Amino acid sequence: MKDIAIKENAFGGKGLVEFLLFVCLMVPISAVHAQWLTQSIELKEGWNAVFLHVDSSHMVLDDLIGSDPGNPVIQVWRWNPPSSAQFYESPGDATFATSGWSQWKRFDSGSPLQRLAGNTAYLVESTNNHTWVVQGRPVVPRTDWNMDGLNLIGFPAASSNPPDFSGFLAEASELQSAEVELYRYQGATLGSNNPMKIPSSLYRDVDVQRGQAYWMRTGDIFNNYFGPFEVVLAGTDGINFYNNLSFASLRLRNLTGSELTVSVELMTSEAAPVGQGAISGIPPLLVRGSREPGGLQYGYSELPMGSFQSWTLTARGEEGSEVEVVLGLDRSAMTQDVGSLLAGILRITDSLGHTEIHVPVSGSVASDAGLWVGEALVTQVGQYLKTYEDGAAAPIITTNGSTVATNDLVISASGEYVVSDINTDLADVPKWFSLRLIVHSPVDEPAILLQRVFYGTGSGSNQIISRTEAALDPEKLADARRISATHLPWSVENAGWGFDDSLEQGALITATVDLPFNDHLSNPFLHTYHPDHDNLDARFENELAQGAESYSVVREVGILVDAPGTNFMDRISGGQTLIGDYRETIRMIGLPRAGGINDIRVFEVRGVFRLDRISDIPVLTDAL
Repeated sequence: MKDIAIKENAFGGKGLVEFLLFVCLMVPISAVHAQWLTQSIELKEGWNAVFLHVDSSHMVLDDLIGSDPGNPVIQVWRWNPPSSAQFYESPGDATFATSGWSQWKRFDSGSPLQRLAGNTAYLVESTNNHTWVVQGRPVVPRTDWNMDGLNLIGFPAASSNPPDFSGFLAEASELQSAEVELYRYQGATLGSNNPMKIPSSLYRDVDVQRGQAYWMRTGDIFNNYFGPFEVVLAGTDGINFYNNLSFASLRLRNLTGSELTVSVELMTSEAAPVGQGAISGIPPLLVRGSREPGGLQYGYSELPMGSFQSWTLTARGEEGSEVEVVLGLDRSAMTQDVGSLLAGILRITDSLGHTEIHVPVSGSVASDAGLWVGEALVTQVGQYLKTYEDGAAAPIITTNGSTVATNDLVISASGEYVVSDINTDLADVPKWFSLRLIVHSPVDEPAILLQRVFYGTGSGSNQIISRTEAALDPEKLADARRISATHLPWSVENAGWGFDDSLEQGALITATVDLPFNDHLSNPFLHTYHPDHDNLDARFENELAQGAESYSVVREVGILVDAPGTNFMDRISGGQTLIGDYRETIRMIGLPRAGGINDIRVFEVRGVFRLDRISDIPVLTDAL
């Protein structure tokens, strides 16, 4: 087992960063959630080439089509692009007898094709004209291009007022020198004229239909133009904040030779199909703005449903032709129950009106439950500075009546120096001092301050957080970690100290830590083997009273968590990082005064803190 030692402060400590990276590798990512959108496809009687911009693989085709007697679709063939050229003269050579196809047929339970994937072209046979509606998860366009043969592809054209092929392809600079071949299906039966080649002279009369697939070839020119702009994402599932991420980014890239404005609009998701997880609302999104003057913080703007933001991009290849859009999830505005799924769709369009791309975005409502580790930095401490009366304040009167000032301190009738003032004001420390903070937050219960915690694999092969090492799998201790706070008193049980409330933004919570005057394990006034500080009499037989050699210490540890801030990072980081003010009151209790009241001296401590959630495990495991 390895101890985690932070050698720098919590606002840049190397040890904590290394540990957080370790934890990120050990904590599993939540399951992918889905957003839903219906794509409507106009089918003609006979054969149609369709291209799906949604993924409907949550249902098998026997249920999606076969269970509906009113659906006229009787065959679906999926085009699986070959790795080398298959046809050279005409797409009519791409018969179903050739490789590259998988099929579904009505009433054939053994059909190899069972589910419809997004970003995929299909040939569909319908017994009559029909509007086929397919509900699925929107997918970001991604097309592989085969230079050696024909490609069966679709374009993410605008849903309304789509462009014609002449205007659409005119923005593709690489294709201006190519001999572009386009074929489309007309319905009816397959034959030498179905699919039919679209002459370039008719490009102006043929619209680029969303949801329709086309055979396309560009000779020896590699084509990566499927619209005037491109959306680049880190993954293939859109933007998912899960229950622990705070921000994500996408890039908008201009593919045309002219200035282009790209707009992003947040849309609601459709209700989930039967058997799929329910959606509780739309995620509250923030768009990161420019850096604020004089600092490293960023401003932001909200992106509510139905609103949009736009970016103007310079011509392809020029500086400013692409932009990174950073989106944050404002978790402080998520008021739904813990575990609720919030989902929406980003509709991205361009000023030419050519393209419409849908990017799914989602996130789950997370609780503050889990293990939080960080540090407090002590920046101020309360003083205890006495001012004594001197002779200048109390002059001596001589026998002849004259007054003589003296610098001697004034002594009271009881023989003590007379105190005129005690300064207990807070004062800045010469150097900030760090205190490790380990806080576990259960679900809907007060948080717990811990002296140490163990993180690793339990006996059930699951990741656990425990108070003792005994709860860990002894065979996997090499991968476990122990985190300790040396400024807090050690005990075998490691029960910790309960805060008076839950850990959350805007809350002030306090825990009381007692260090009894006779506790040799933790009291700083006790030195077990020093005769003047062992709290025993001269014969080392009897324990002395509180205050004789050792004081009881009561520490009231408080953290005031900042409410959501006004800059981008403050608004989105509450689910994983908490910052705020650290405040501690230290009471030292000694011998009783007259009247039986103990002598108490109070010191105030102030500073700042930061806590990072390194695990969302809500339960502390005890020894088995």
